[in-house]
Order: sequence, then structure tokens, then C-alpha cells
Amino acid sequence: MTCESAQQNVILLHYGELPDELQFPLEQHLDGCDGCRREWKALLALEEHLAVQPVTDPSPNFLAASRMRLDEALDNMPARSFSQRLMGSTFRWLGFLKGSPALATLLLGVGFLGGNFLTRYQAAHTPKLPTPVILQNSSQGAVASVSGITQTPNSEIVEVKYNRLVPESVQGSLDDPQIRQLLMLGTQLATTNAVHADSVALLASECAAGHRCDGDGATTDVRNTLLVSLRYDKNAKVRETALDGLQPYVGQDQRVRDAVLETIMHDGSADVRQRAITMLQPVQADSSVRQVLRTVSTEDANPAIRNASFQVLQGVADIQ
Repeated sequence: MTCESAQQNVILLHYGELPDELQFPLEQHLDGCDGCRREWKALLALEEHLAVQPVTDPSPNFLAASRMRLDEALDNMPARSFSQRLMGSTFRWLGFLKGSPALATLLLGVGFLGGNFLTRYQAAHTPKLPTPVILQNSSQGAVASVSGITQTPNSEIVEVKYNRLVPESVQGSLDDPQIRQLLMLGTQLATTNAVHADSVALLASECAAGHRCDGDGATTDVRNTLLVSLRYDKNAKVRETALDGLQPYVGQDQRVRDAVLETIMHDGSADVRQRAITMLQPVQADSSVRQVLRTVSTEDANPAIRNASFQVLQGVADIQ
């Protein structure tokens, strides 16, 4: 993903209009691009700044002047064209039908009979195709795609080349790289919500236990997968599970800490936000953490969230 497309997708993500299949590539780009990550943080900071600004209502004089200008603009509009008049007549005719149930029912019946007659006529005069030869072997899996079609000249013999989709399975330890890679794919390509939730839960349990989630390469990808689930998953239970897996790294990984702070400010589940607040106790002396907790403890609409933030801030005061 290029920086230009990433900056456009950041705007869509901010308004909740980014497709699900673009969220993971955008997250990977933001992790590796400092410039785009600064744009994203600046957008969040601007939203927080605007949220605390007072909203003023327009004055009565302004509203009255606006209505007068609107009336003048409507009076100065040019005469309607033929197409506009035709459209207006059509809507008036539809309104007349709405007020005449008997006529509407009659027209509906005529249309139904005419459509039924036309369908029967077409079916009776459509040439019948020869019955195809179907080859199927359930033990080899379903047909995934058709790769080629060849017709024998001057005959009706057709050769169709196709590929089968064969289900497979693998068994191994959670520390095995192949198993972990499949679990990470399970967070994106799961066929059911249960499989998706199980994939996140197994990855989170391994990270919470400290099993190879703090290195480079594939182990770092596991942490990135949990960060994506925390930020973008639609299931609150899955987001809370991802938090549990990220807890050991809130003190050492700035990305994890930023994701937890974003969760406190913007997550739609009160349970997830409270869980995120309790995770900040090891880093409660951090200035950015204290700033977010102060904002939430005084301005949040949820009393439980305000109280939880206040309790953590009291712990900071006792330490100092």
C-alpha cells in the first residue's frame, strides 16, 4: 500500500467507512511508515481537540436571513424543462394511483398476467440444451475454479479444465511456526465467527503466557495480529481477548500502549474500556497515560469509566 492510498484510507477509517479487507494492509503500512502514522495520530488529536470545543447555536437573525436568501433563490430559478415536467407528472400519476386502490389493483393484475404469459411463451420456444456430463468425486473436494475450455472443431465435444478445492488439516504445537501462521490467517479468513474467535484466543493465550511473542519476524506478526483485532474487530469479546494477550507488552512496546489508550478513548464497549484501564497500572506514571486518564475521569459520559480512571490516577498520586 502506497502512502497516498494509505492517507486516503485513514480518512475512511476515521469515519468508519473503510472496507474490512483494507484494514489489515493499512495497519501494516502504519506500523512501518512514520509519516502516515503521524498523520493518523494528528487526525485523532484533532478529533479530541474539536470534541472539547463548545458548539454555538446560530443566532435567530442569521436563520431569518438564510431563509430569506433561500426564498429569493427559489423565486429566481429558471422554468422547468420538459423532462422535469414529465417527471413531475409521473409522480402525480403515482400519487393518484396511491389514492385509488381499485385502479392500482387492476393494473397490477394486468401486469402479472401479461408477465406470466410472456414467461410461458419464452419457455415454450427456448431450444433445449443437451444434458451435460457431470463428473464429481466428493473425496477430492469441491470445484474451486475453471481454468480452460476447448471445443473440438465441428462437434459438440467440449473439454473443460478445472481445479479442485481440497480441505486439509494440520496438527502441531502452538509454538510451531506453521500453526501460528495458520492461526493468524484464521483471524482474517475464518469461515465462522467461532473459528475467528478461537484463533484470537489461542494467539492471546500464548502471548499472555510469554511464549515467543516478543521477538522478531513471525513472533512480532502475532502481536501485530492482536493489535489489529483490538482496533478493528467488531466483536467486543474478541477485542477484550486481544487485550489480555497484549498485557505483558504494555510497558515495553509503545505501539501496544498507544493502542490501549485509543481503546480507552474510543472503544464502544464499556467492559473493554475498563479492562484497558486496569492494564495501564504498570505504566500509570507515563505522561501520556496520565493525560488520557485525566480526560476520561472528568469528561467521560460513563460513571464507571470515570471512577475507574480516577482510581488509577489516585494510585499515581500515592506513588508520587
